[in-house]
This record gives sequence, C-alpha cells and structure tokens, in this order.
Amino acid sequence: MKASEMRKLSDAELLKRLKDLKAELFNLRFQLAINQLENPMRIKAVKKDIARVMTLLKENEISATAAKA
Repeated sequence: MKASEMRKLSDAELLKRLKDLKAELFNLRFQLAINQLENPMRIKAVKKDIARVMTLLKENEISATAAKA
C-alpha cells in the first residue's frame, strides 16, 4: 500500500495496520528460519510498510499538537 493511500486512513486504522504488519513480519521471519519462505523480498517490503505507517502516525501526532498550540 502506498503512503498516499495510507494517508486517507484514520489513526485507529493505521494502528491496526501496524499490528497486522508486525504479525506478518514475525511469521515471515519464522518461515525464513525454517527454510519455508518463498519470497525473501517480502520481508523488506513489510519492513518498509511498517516504517511508512509509523511515519504517518508521527506526522498525525505532530499536526495534532501543532493545531492545539
């Protein structure tokens, strides 16, 4: 999912997406350890998605505090 598509999501949806991505990363690492991973590049993609979600959450937090001030 692209960052532009993620920007349309609410904070609650972003947190749910973050939780799902972290679970997926855990499963991918487990599959890698037991040599059942079909696409090792998926790990890199999931890590980037996690970073995107965390960045958007931080941006939303900063904009919320700026709006209060």
